Amino acid sequence: MDQFRTQPNQSSGAKRAGRHIYDLLRSQIADGTLAAGAQVPSTRDLAADLGVSRTTVTSAYEQLAAEGFLATSVGRVARVASPLAAPAWPDAKPKRRSRTAPTLSDFGRRVAAIEMPGLASAEPCRIDFVYGAVASRDFPALAWRRAYQAELLRHQRSLYYLAPEGDASLRRSLQGYLRRARGLACDTEQILVVHGSQQAIDLCARLLLNPGDAFVFEEPGYLMARRCFEATGAEGLAIPVDAQGLDTAMLPNDDRTRLAYVTPSHQFPLGGVLPIGRRMELLRWARTHRAWVIEDDYDGEFRYGQRPIDALQSIDTDGRVIYVGTFSKALSPQLRLGYLVLPPELVPVFRQAKRLADRHAHVLEQRVLASLIDSGTYERHVRRTRREHERRRAALLDAMARHLPASATVTGTAAGLHVVLWLPFLQPQDEPALVAAVRSNGVGVYAVSPLFAKPQSRTQPRPAGLILGYASLTVEEIDEGMRVLGAVIAERVVKPSVRR
Repeated sequence: MDQFRTQPNQSSGAKRAGRHIYDLLRSQIADGTLAAGAQVPSTRDLAADLGVSRTTVTSAYEQLAAEGFLATSVGRVARVASPLAAPAWPDAKPKRRSRTAPTLSDFGRRVAAIEMPGLASAEPCRIDFVYGAVASRDFPALAWRRAYQAELLRHQRSLYYLAPEGDASLRRSLQGYLRRARGLACDTEQILVVHGSQQAIDLCARLLLNPGDAFVFEEPGYLMARRCFEATGAEGLAIPVDAQGLDTAMLPNDDRTRLAYVTPSHQFPLGGVLPIGRRMELLRWARTHRAWVIEDDYDGEFRYGQRPIDALQSIDTDGRVIYVGTFSKALSPQLRLGYLVLPPELVPVFRQAKRLADRHAHVLEQRVLASLIDSGTYERHVRRTRREHERRRAALLDAMARHLPASATVTGTAAGLHVVLWLPFLQPQDEPALVAAVRSNGVGVYAVSPLFAKPQSRTQPRPAGLILGYASLTVEEIDEGMRVLGAVIAERVVKPSVRR
């Protein structure tokens, strides 16, 4: 009986005593002190020995029996359960197992093989030009809190799952907003609310591509989208971009091609805007090959000096364009809210796939956002943040002119929340060392080369490049970051090339 005796400071109260009895018996069963089939003390004897009530011991035994550690029956002494009846002992020392690859589906193996370069480092930088980040101080916290509280307190007859397409109020609000802001006309039935643009892209990949199919993507382009499509087993066909976006003259005459992924309003990452001639050529190609065009309008609201470019979907007369929108840039990437505008024939299957994936997006957040759009708060917020981002962009261009070599060039400045900086005096293979050297000084910058699918061509070499996001930084941080970058570059290039 001594192995069950409690210490004085462990027996204060029946609950604590019962838990102690349970833990002690379970651990002794797990480590083999009490072998399978061994008899345990009767509840009466153990209660008397420990100085606790029989009810306390009985409760511990009942819990052990319910979990399969003890075998009990009326009129019989309780015993340790046999190995066949007992669960695996979580407290036991795990057996050493040989390491073998897990059994995965073909899709799982393709996903496991994907390599993704990290963005934000585990060690945060004091100044970080990571693209995709926005300033927390820009978020309309007071308006959001008021609308959220109102929705939270609104009476509902019951709490249940929503339809997969999303809350009706947000889809109605989006219908009006898209017509005003993006020139896009659609029915509310065509709108599917999702968890950010990445889920929208994933749904397109899984529903529209098979292994052996082909898809078109921009070179360079958005890596997360390309990886998503590649995970299906489809082959990516890289189409080069220039100052006007996707070179549509290079579109493949290949009937395996099931879709083209494009960013026509602000090509990612180089910033070109697809002109009307190329837009029409892309739509003709899609019609000819019965291919889908996925239009990712990831930051279409943020164009400086001119009104935003209308969406490609607005001129699609054949129902080939799938429009992807997001609130990650205007509000927050942590919100995880985006949407698809689907051709009518795709609506049923996309709704079903969304239901199977996660039923629906967050309900309260959808209704809060609908309230902000309907009241005009959201569009006022977009106008205000557009002015802030324009101020940051101007500060970045000014700091580059003052701190960087005269031969450095920048593209993608007319819109969006990032730019690409080209450094013709360095090679693409110099990017990792440059990024590391700048980071060692507390400033995060990011190489552009991982966004290219093909290795550098010997006949058309490209210089080293950096992609620099500025939407989360202050004017002062932008200037200091460019000063640090300029100082690191000055150590790596010929001194006369640095602008004084």
